[in-house]
Amino acid sequence: MSEARPSPSISTACLVGHITVKDAALWAEYRSRVPATLAPWGGELLLRGKRFAVLAGEHRHTDVVVIRFPNRAALDGWHASAAYQALIPLRQQAADVVLLAYEE
Repeated sequence: MSEARPSPSISTACLVGHITVKDAALWAEYRSRVPATLAPWGGELLLRGKRFAVLAGEHRHTDVVVIRFPNRAALDGWHASAAYQALIPLRQQAADVVLLAYEE
């Protein structure tokens, strides 16, 4: 009897954004427009929150967002998409943002 080989796992990918809002009204507009850009890529908002403490080290940003994608290609595709690229000037006016990508 042959032994079944496990199928290769496909890692999901997460985007983590560290954010300091500069203009609350522009930030609200940006946030309202992002979900439509995520849908075609299977992006799922996992967390959007405000920092209440830094427990170790230093961290200057006050807000965080975590978005999960089915895989790295979907995350990369979303970020490079015309729909999301069109929002970047608004994001830059609204907030200081650092975006990081991770594989799970």
